[in-house]
Amino acid sequence: MDLSRSREKKSMRIVGLVTALSAVLAGSVAIPSAIAQSTPNSGSDLNINVSPDARLILTANELVYDYDNQIVTASGNVQIDYDKYKMVARRLVYDQNSGRLKAYGDIELIEPSGNVIYAQELDVTDDFADGFVNALRIETPDDTYIVADSAQRIGGDQAVFNNGVYTACEVCQDKPKSDKAPLWQVKARRVIQNGETQTITLQHARFELFGMPIAYIPTLQVPDHTVERKSGFLTPDFVVSDELGVGLTVPYFLVTGPRSDITFQVTGYTRQGFLGQAEFRRQFDNGAHVLTTAGIYQLDSNAFEEGTVDAENDARGMIASKGDFRINPRWIFGWDVMLQSDNSFSNTYGIEGYRNRTVPSNIYLTGLEGRNFFDLQAFYYDVQSINPQNIAEEQQPIVHPSLDYNKTFDQPVAGGELSFDANILSLTRREAEEYPFFDAYRGVKGTNTRLTAELDWRRTFYTDVGLLLTPILGLRGDVNYLDVDRPLTYPGPFVDADSVGRYMATAGLEARYPILFSTENSSHIVEPIAQIFVRPDEQYAGGLPNEDAQSFIFDATNLFEQDKFSGYDRIEGGTRANLGIRYTGTFDNGMSLRGVFGQSFQLAGLNSFATDDLVNVGASSGLETARSDYVGGIGLDLPNGLTFTTQGRFDEADFSLQRLDLGGSYSGRNFSTAISYTSVVPQPGYGTDSYRHEFKGAASVRFAEYWRAFGAIEWDLENDIITNNTWGFGYDDECTAISLAYTQTRDENEAVDWSIGVRISLRTLGDFKVGRSEDVGYDSKLWDNNDNGSSPFTTVY
Repeated sequence: MDLSRSREKKSMRIVGLVTALSAVLAGSVAIPSAIAQSTPNSGSDLNINVSPDARLILTANELVYDYDNQIVTASGNVQIDYDKYKMVARRLVYDQNSGRLKAYGDIELIEPSGNVIYAQELDVTDDFADGFVNALRIETPDDTYIVADSAQRIGGDQAVFNNGVYTACEVCQDKPKSDKAPLWQVKARRVIQNGETQTITLQHARFELFGMPIAYIPTLQVPDHTVERKSGFLTPDFVVSDELGVGLTVPYFLVTGPRSDITFQVTGYTRQGFLGQAEFRRQFDNGAHVLTTAGIYQLDSNAFEEGTVDAENDARGMIASKGDFRINPRWIFGWDVMLQSDNSFSNTYGIEGYRNRTVPSNIYLTGLEGRNFFDLQAFYYDVQSINPQNIAEEQQPIVHPSLDYNKTFDQPVAGGELSFDANILSLTRREAEEYPFFDAYRGVKGTNTRLTAELDWRRTFYTDVGLLLTPILGLRGDVNYLDVDRPLTYPGPFVDADSVGRYMATAGLEARYPILFSTENSSHIVEPIAQIFVRPDEQYAGGLPNEDAQSFIFDATNLFEQDKFSGYDRIEGGTRANLGIRYTGTFDNGMSLRGVFGQSFQLAGLNSFATDDLVNVGASSGLETARSDYVGGIGLDLPNGLTFTTQGRFDEADFSLQRLDLGGSYSGRNFSTAISYTSVVPQPGYGTDSYRHEFKGAASVRFAEYWRAFGAIEWDLENDIITNNTWGFGYDDECTAISLAYTQTRDENEAVDWSIGVRISLRTLGDFKVGRSEDVGYDSKLWDNNDNGSSPFTTVY
């Protein structure tokens, strides 16, 4: 046998096929001399420069070139990698006369756009543009799928699929032709993928859910995976209300520029007419701005309760502006403000983002660098109510402004850490806010401005025996400017001066002695702690407005705080000692245990928690006596996701339980829950003459691969009233989220209100809702990286 002639014949076959394929992919049929003179490598793999701009890699078990008919055939595990196109097939045939390239058998073609095409037969022109495909399946980079009986590529930008199916649900890889339908799909007579307009259009489409036809849609258009934003109609929403009637919302998304867009929205109500809404969004290099408007002229105001704001106003509307801008890497400036024609429009018509009972408007400037922090804010609270005499809004403060500044000095001062805090609070309240059931004031009428500055220094010394000693020095000064009305029913002293100054100096010492001991499988730290703070009495205790120190619960979390008040309007004074012990344990199996227990003592001077206060902040707190109540807490974390915490306060005389807080949570794949229980003895100073026992719980159970049942409850055990309960079910997978929730609420008079919410989220198609979003009660994030997403770009005709 002539081996040289055999090698020459094989070389001619391989070179001929490479030349032909080069012509297919490069759009030319000429044979470059450089290729004709090349020598093949061993085996079937070739890596030949067919043009200055592209490289071709071809692998096949057998290559044959018929010079007479100019037909190239590659058989067996054919693989092509050329100019970002990648294709595998069982057999490939190229007819150089007709310029057609045909592939057969288990074809997989990856296009430069990222689309993956699966087919059994592929017929394309020599420039990979026009072509015809049978038994087609396409996977796009955003995990959407198109399956069709056949398809034809027209030019480089458009493909037409006949009898196609479109879905974002994963197609079974083992049985891609299985009769089992995905959870949802859209069947269409023609599916047109247009690369120029970046859309996928489904003509004569039928939407199917669980394999059952639900709706017929003449034309449905969605963006392809390359689109981030595209103009078009969004999916509609439905609302049902006694006063408004049945409502259908039709939104339209309009792209106005590379960084701007508008969402127009019209809702037709059967009783009240048409509500128009618009949201203008603009992105800048350093931030973004959103402008929201809405308005309606009511057709049937008599549908609302007589004498309410809803019934007394026909022409109603709102406007809101929201901005957030990064001035530089350290400073952020922004605002979120809302104005409306009356005190209930946004709540009544459920304007997204502004429907809550209390809507705060604020302007802010925030700076953060290293350990330094600056925050300046102004607030106005819009309390939405159907009552024309909206006294609740008059009682809310107008804050102008609130400033917090903290600086921790980088360099040690006298070997210790020095920090500086400043706070400014200025507000006006148009009406005093009184508790109706006892003599206390959440706020007084008028204008109150307070300026506070505070220095704190501390340094820790480590002794040879392991004792840690931390001396603490503090100095604080306050100035109040008052133009307020004196609270008439307040029994305590109240300052009548226009301006008041006060100070507080603190000298303290903290001693800690951490003891470490270990076993074979665990390590433990037991740390006795003792603190003493020497201070003068609080000046004007309870005689100044208290705006930011109203919330106070004495427990294990603030046992060792230098000042236990929650804000600046009150200052803890007198000489006080805090004693306790802290424990932390870790175990090799991943379990951790922690606990704290202790007591506080007023050694000398005026006890700030035993003085009168506008809101009785220290009453029944456990700190109003010279020896405080005992407080303790235990926390347990298990490696399986179970956590448990408990805190308690016990009477200093008989150790009876005064307050108990229990909490627990678990998070697993098939079950998650969180519960809490609170028990509090009667607190007449806060207007509660009976015990309080409250239970809250929420749980979610996965009872099938994608199905969950969920529920939540709030239970007033003392009065045996379930004040709030929600239950429902949800389904979520890679392409779909479905939820239905029923919510029932009861007030103290056992008046019942209920709502039902339904939501269906289909990735790439959009969300379908019945009821407001807060009624749905279940939410699931289906995909982590979804720029073009489900939503804003689906067009329905």
